[in-house]
Amino acid sequence: MAGKGLGGRIGRGTRLARTGVRGAAGLAGSRARAWRDGSEPDDEAAHRAIALHLAETLGDMKGAAMKLGQLLSFIDLDLPPEVRSVYHEALAGLRDQAPSYDPASIAEVVREEYGAPPEAVFAEWDPEPLAAASIGQVHAARTEDGRDVVVKVQYPGVAEAVRADLKNAESFAPIARLVSPNQEVGPLLDELRERIDDELDYQREAQYQRAFADRYRDHPFIHVPDIVGDLCRGRVLVSERAHGRRFDEVAANSSEAEQQRVGEIIFRYAFGSMGRFRLFNGDPHPGNYLIEDGAAADGGPRVVFIDYGSVKMFSRERYSSMRRIERSVALGDRDDTIDGLREAGFIPPGVAVDEERIYEWFRLYTRPVLPELQPFEFTPEFAGEVIRASSDPRSQFGDALRRLNMPPDYLLLNRIQWGLYSVLGRLGAVNDWRSIRDEYLSGAALPATELGELDATWWATHGQNPDAAG
Repeated sequence: MAGKGLGGRIGRGTRLARTGVRGAAGLAGSRARAWRDGSEPDDEAAHRAIALHLAETLGDMKGAAMKLGQLLSFIDLDLPPEVRSVYHEALAGLRDQAPSYDPASIAEVVREEYGAPPEAVFAEWDPEPLAAASIGQVHAARTEDGRDVVVKVQYPGVAEAVRADLKNAESFAPIARLVSPNQEVGPLLDELRERIDDELDYQREAQYQRAFADRYRDHPFIHVPDIVGDLCRGRVLVSERAHGRRFDEVAANSSEAEQQRVGEIIFRYAFGSMGRFRLFNGDPHPGNYLIEDGAAADGGPRVVFIDYGSVKMFSRERYSSMRRIERSVALGDRDDTIDGLREAGFIPPGVAVDEERIYEWFRLYTRPVLPELQPFEFTPEFAGEVIRASSDPRSQFGDALRRLNMPPDYLLLNRIQWGLYSVLGRLGAVNDWRSIRDEYLSGAALPATELGELDATWWATHGQNPDAAG
C-alpha cells in the first residue's frame, strides 16, 4: 500500500534509471552464468524477474510512470511470444489492481474537496478500493438518494509527480532532435501537457464522460456510465456503477463468437465516435472495458466503456485532413497521399523524403481498412509490426521517418495503433472493417453486420447524421 509522497523530478527519474540498470544487469548476469556453466541461458526467468520488479516500481510511483507500465502490459512488444507474455502477465495488475493508496490519505483528499469526510458525503462508503490506477483509485459508494456509484479519487501529490515525469521527458528533447531532426518538439510537448492537464482535472473528465454518455444513452450494445455531476470535484469524479466481466477474462475464456462480438463493438465505438462526433477517447486498454452479459438489445453481451481522462475533439479541418490521407492510401494514390502529408505538416517544407517508403509506412497503419485486404484479422504479430515500424530505428522505415514531423494533433492517435490494435489482436478479431468503418462516414453505406443493423436502426431514431463529422 502506497503512503504519502510520490517523489520529485530527480528522485523519480533516478528510480526509473535504477530500474533499467537493474534489469539490464539481471539479464546479463543470467547469460554470464549460463556461459560459465556451459548451459542454456534462462532468459524467460530473467525477464520474469525484471517484469515483476518493474511492476512493483511503476505501481508504487503512480502517475505517468505507471501509465507506461499499463501500456507495456498489453501492447505487443518486439520480443519472442513466450517472453512477451511474461511482461503482459506481470504488468497486467497495473491496469486496475495496482498498489492502493492508504485510506487515510484518500479520505483527506475527499475532505479537502467537500469539506467533509467521505462517510458524511455519501450514505455508504467502502474504504477498500475497487481498483487502483495511475492517477487515482476507485471506491464503491452509495449516494443519499440510493444510487450505487463509483468514486474516483486522485492520489495526493500525483499532479506534482506527473508533471515531474513530464519534466524528465522534456530533458530528452535534445536527444529526440538527434533521432528526428525535423520534429518540432515544442508543439508536441505542449500537446502532451494539455492532455496531462486533462487527465488531472476530474471536472473536465466529467464533461468528457457526460459528452459520450449523452451520445450513447440507451444504445443497443454500447454503454457509457452516467456522471453524477453535482458530486464531482476537481480531484473527485462520481459516476454510476457498472458491473461486468473484465476484458482479460473474456479474451482468455470466452467463446470465439463472443470474442468476435466484443472486438467488433470496441472497433465500432472507437471509429464510430471519430466518424460521427470527431471525438476520440485516447485510452484504449483492457482495464477500461467491462462486458455485461445479456445487457444488449439483442440479448447478447454489451460493452461498457469507462475512463475518460484522455479525450480529444478534432477540429473539422484536422479531421478532413486525416480523411483525405486515409482515402488516398485506400485508393492507392501515392502522390495525393504525399501531398496530404505535406499539407498536414508531417513533411516539413523543403524537406526531401523517400516518398515510396513513407507511403508504405502509412499503408501499414491503415492496413485493417484497406479494401483489398478485407476481411482483415487483427493479430498480436500485426500490432507488434505497427509498433516496431514507428519505434525501432532499425526498421525498414527508420531512416525515412527521421525526416518527418509529428503534428501535435496526431500524438493521441498513436494510441489507436499502439493500444486498439493490440486489444483487438488479443481477441483475434476478424471482420470487414472497411465496410464497418464506412457506416460512420457515409450516409449511403449499408450495415455490414448484424450489429451494424442494430446500430443503424438506433441512430435513425436518435437524430444523428452519420456524416456529421465530415
